[in-house]
Amino acid sequence: MKVVEQIKEPIYDEMDLFEEKFTKSMSSQVALLNRITHFIVNRKGKQMRPMFVFLVAKMLGKGKINERTYRGASVIELIHTATLVHDDVVDGSNKRRGFFSINALWKNKIAVLVGDYLLSKGLLLSIENEDFDILKIISVAVREMSQGELLQIEKARTLNITEDIYYNIIRQKTAILLASCCAIGAKSVNCSEKELHKMHQFGEHLGMAFQIKDDLFDYGEEKIGKPLGIDIKERKMTLPLIYAINNSTFSERRKIKNIVKNFNNDRKKVNELIQLVKDKGGLDFAKARMEDYQKKALKLLFEFPKSEYRDALERMVGFVIERKI
Repeated sequence: MKVVEQIKEPIYDEMDLFEEKFTKSMSSQVALLNRITHFIVNRKGKQMRPMFVFLVAKMLGKGKINERTYRGASVIELIHTATLVHDDVVDGSNKRRGFFSINALWKNKIAVLVGDYLLSKGLLLSIENEDFDILKIISVAVREMSQGELLQIEKARTLNITEDIYYNIIRQKTAILLASCCAIGAKSVNCSEKELHKMHQFGEHLGMAFQIKDDLFDYGEEKIGKPLGIDIKERKMTLPLIYAINNSTFSERRKIKNIVKNFNNDRKKVNELIQLVKDKGGLDFAKARMEDYQKKALKLLFEFPKSEYRDALERMVGFVIERKI
């Protein structure tokens, strides 16, 4: 049995019902919109974020969940899907999960409007059911993700980024959404404030590890669908690259920044930069930081009683840093 299937096993029925509810939550009276949302549903990913919502809810709710849990999972998936659609427009990406992206098939104008529609559907789902506590969690996440994306764009222009700024960017861009998944799962079963805080922190630590793992893919650590050096091409400052810059001579730093700024489409130069980052120990440093965040996440998780749901979350932590894609 694949790892993802093992993780999903304790919530298999819930995930089946969730898919029905999620598909229904995207329905519209506009035929074009329905065609596009049907395309999205048929090319869904692993649905890790709803899985976090259900596993956390069942762990804290002693195996029981409710309609708020399903709504929370739908809100998270709607918001996440909206951000992916918008991200592809921002990045000019024509592929998503091996398929053509929405903007590649229907152009940017329609892609932006579809993203806006999904965002509004997510927010309305909470408002119409008076899930204002869940709405607050997701609204903060959307604000943080937008700020993180803008901060990254700003820093990409100057390549002036410290390790602390990098952590701030990925906390806002990536970790906040996983933290929100766990917090919404906890909130849906009326957990204590202490449990809510722990689950939010758990998700944040795991989200940090997730993004650092994603950084490592840029240096050919695994054979995946992500093209080698794509972050360098997009002038994104990853943790291995930041470490290499901070541990280089003045002339080496100039060379690195020159490649990222002016030769990021030159395959030979990019490969040269990748090798330099490896030689400087950038990958080893990033792996160590990733494992630090993994340990922090597990430490919080193990404060809860052992159960099949906690075991599944533990597997999820392992999957995040061992995944090949």
